[in-house]
Amino acid sequence: MTSPTTTLASVSATHDRPLVIGIAGGSGSGKTTISSAVVAEVGNHQVTVLEHDSYYRHLDGLTFEERSKINYDHPDSLETELLVRHLEMLVDGQSIDRPVYDFTQHLRAVETVRIDPGPVIIVDGILVLADPQLRALLDLKVFVDTDPDLRVLRRLQRDIAERGRTMDSVIRQYLETVRPMHLQFVEPSKVYADLIIPEGYNRGAVAAVLGLVRQRLEGAGLPELQLPSL
Repeated sequence: MTSPTTTLASVSATHDRPLVIGIAGGSGSGKTTISSAVVAEVGNHQVTVLEHDSYYRHLDGLTFEERSKINYDHPDSLETELLVRHLEMLVDGQSIDRPVYDFTQHLRAVETVRIDPGPVIIVDGILVLADPQLRALLDLKVFVDTDPDLRVLRRLQRDIAERGRTMDSVIRQYLETVRPMHLQFVEPSKVYADLIIPEGYNRGAVAAVLGLVRQRLEGAGLPELQLPSL
């Protein structure tokens, strides 16, 4: 993480290249809250959001019971190479067909979502900073650092309400895979962050990200960004 007196030299987007922001952090840390804050401020017609969760592998050769036993918190469960290819296409000004993942069946849906290139791209996911190829495409790398107890509660609420899970299954998954994989892959990736946002939301940090986004949308060059003290 850069200090308050250090400039962010990694921001390299130019007039003809989108600004690509990666937002990582543990499950339930508040990544989507940060992404949503940026979109709400500048409009979804200006910001493209790609969720790493959309790129879970399509394991249609396995039964539902077999798919249910997969460790979905391990990097191998994600087709990150496809996300990298799609991100490269968007940066190059090409549209993509983003997969749609059905979390209740652990399969990709038949339909896809057409995504057109735009001036700002946000890539959101727990392992966004863990993959070197993906990390190399990011102009600004953000890690949302939130206490584990709060993350567990948020994940419990989300998986029951949105993904059709039971409380027992969510707790079991957290203990068996979520926590171990967080410690092995997610937490170590924090060292690559340009900006660490504590407790899921910080006005100063979000303002810094928004300032960078506005500069890009206004067509200005992107000078080195002075990051706030958090």
